Amino acid sequence: MRGGSPLLVLGLAALVVVASGCGGDGDGDEAASDAPRQEVTLRMVTVGDPGNESVGVVTTFVAGPGKFVQIPANGGVYRTCSDAPPAPPDCFDLGGVDEEYEIGELEVTVGQYVAFLNTVDPEGRNERALYHDYMNPQVWPKYGSVAYTEDADDGEHYAIAYPEWENKPFGFANFLRAAHFVNSLFNGDVLSKQTSTSDGFGITTYTVRLGRESEKGMYDLTDPATERTADTGFVIPSNDEWIKAAYYDPEGGGRFSYWQYPTGPTEAPNASKLDPGTGDVVNASTQPLSTYTPQAPRAPEGSYPTWCPASAGEQACEGDNPYSLPPGITAAEFQGNVSTVGQTKTRSPWGTLDMGGNVVEWQDTIVPAFQGFDFKRTWRRMHGGIANAASYQLLISAIGFQPQNQALLDSVYPWFGFRVGVIGELDG
Repeated sequence: MRGGSPLLVLGLAALVVVASGCGGDGDGDEAASDAPRQEVTLRMVTVGDPGNESVGVVTTFVAGPGKFVQIPANGGVYRTCSDAPPAPPDCFDLGGVDEEYEIGELEVTVGQYVAFLNTVDPEGRNERALYHDYMNPQVWPKYGSVAYTEDADDGEHYAIAYPEWENKPFGFANFLRAAHFVNSLFNGDVLSKQTSTSDGFGITTYTVRLGRESEKGMYDLTDPATERTADTGFVIPSNDEWIKAAYYDPEGGGRFSYWQYPTGPTEAPNASKLDPGTGDVVNASTQPLSTYTPQAPRAPEGSYPTWCPASAGEQACEGDNPYSLPPGITAAEFQGNVSTVGQTKTRSPWGTLDMGGNVVEWQDTIVPAFQGFDFKRTWRRMHGGIANAASYQLLISAIGFQPQNQALLDSVYPWFGFRVGVIGELDG
């Protein structure tokens, strides 16, 4: 690794907003309730070829929000960083992984996150800030995917806002929320493990009864700089694991066996078009395909993927938002919206879907302080493109990072997501 430029994988400048949750800020204890622990089903692909070579990746350079983007020469890919031009921009040796592992075929969905919330917080107290009011459709009709009801039975305080959201990626994740989710999997029970194929790729499907405890597990969240605590179990993929699954071609395609995009070796994919009331992809036959905004920011009407639940009503969808922006500004700054997971159908070299576009995804890799900066909190890597951002954020060179609990952004930015991985051999 050389240097470390602060590329933020964002399609929107951060807004200074005072955010409030529906509950307290304490750590809380393990939930004690008679409510049933809920189950989730996770589809995984296996990423093999252990010990593969890494590749030198020069970062995409962004000169401020709404300014210009400089794509590195050769797509930013060199055999090693020793072969790359001197920084800046910075170069990182990425993608080499010594062990075989599994990674989610799909991003974690709203339905899965709601099952998690009702399991680890059955009384609806929100003591670990796993929920935020901006997730609520009454506060933000277009992006609010998780409803909250205070006067509900244990295990029923959280609900999918509208049926159309169930299989959309959860988009209000900071790293800590993602790690709590993984800890709940880690502390849960693997009820079944089944193998199948899809489009010629092997799929392992796990059904897991979630665990109540989420503060400790694969990650000890009492430690702000926590790393993996076990050699086997569910994880948030590392930066290398994520990049290998998205871009590394074991058949030698691309440049030094790495694709430029998760959808293909060299050319940017087509942009998905969505049903305006459901968010389902309507042009899946136009391959390769990804959910992103080709002409972002402030793209012309009809050139970006967008939808809002029809039941929310057109007026609310176009105007209501948590910080009282007028409809015109809301439409300009919050254009794109996510598509139903998997419906773009274009797979990475290992069979994953939606690693380019939809939501930018957290990794568990910690970013060290750089160039004289003394980080006062923990920063983690991110990658993957965004429904509301242009194609350069789909590139292998779009290496970003964020504070793991950016309170002023992660609650008002509806495109932070994650997928789950597996290391070691899980019994089922």
